[in-house]
Amino acid sequence: MTTIGGFVFLLVTVFGGYTIAGGKFGIILHSLPYEAMMIGGAAIGAFVMSNSMHDVKHTLAGFGKILKGARFHKGDYVDMLSLLYFFVRLVQTKGAMALEPHIEKPEDSPAFAKFPKIKEDHHAVSMICDYLRMVGMNADDPHQIEDVMARELKKLKEEEMHPSHAMQNIADALPALGIVAAVLGVIKTMAAIDQPPTVLGGMIGGALVGTFLGVLLAYGLMGPMATRLKGVVEEEAKYYEVIRAVLVAHLHGNAPQVSVETGRKVAPSPCMPSFQELESALQELQIA
Repeated sequence: MTTIGGFVFLLVTVFGGYTIAGGKFGIILHSLPYEAMMIGGAAIGAFVMSNSMHDVKHTLAGFGKILKGARFHKGDYVDMLSLLYFFVRLVQTKGAMALEPHIEKPEDSPAFAKFPKIKEDHHAVSMICDYLRMVGMNADDPHQIEDVMARELKKLKEEEMHPSHAMQNIADALPALGIVAAVLGVIKTMAAIDQPPTVLGGMIGGALVGTFLGVLLAYGLMGPMATRLKGVVEEEAKYYEVIRAVLVAHLHGNAPQVSVETGRKVAPSPCMPSFQELESALQELQIA
């Protein structure tokens, strides 16, 4: 909601200052639909040309992330750390074979059923099961597994960053597209050079609306939205970094409590549970 509030505040200050300075909205309102059609249509066309259909859908889904923010909160980190604690403790007490019912059929696992939000997260389930399966296959070199996980997380982050890059590319193009609309307005004005100065002034003012609109949309809307989406993706990526931190700490031979404490430190500061909060959750953890 802060994105919407910020944009509304931007419009109020820009057009409020214009009004206070004695500006009139007649020319803007008259030219706005045509200029918006040219600039917006050109931007959409360029966006579709430069992206696959999968990337187009991915970018459209990114607008939801901009409005909602990161989908992981403190409780989600507590749940993830609790689940990982259960798994690494299970390995320590009963051996890697005890993991098999959980990682081979996670949809039937009582451990995943305890945390439905994690169970619905394909990336989280896949990471946990794949790397715990590697542990069961005696791939116990922590440095090797950490390197593989780092590469997978980098790939996942780059894929999730694409909508932000696509939005930023459109933001970079909007000022030039605004100039295109303005030039067309100037061409229209030149074709009516025999009109009185008052008419020509209105036509030139209408042409400049294109430049104004392109710059406003670029630096006042699309640019900030691309930056916001980038921040959301980077924050969500920390959730998966927690998985890596816990499993690698476990492979280094640390106790389950130490492994999850290592993962807790990776969580973003606003979402990081306190030591007491996590300890309380682990003490209350009951999985059949």
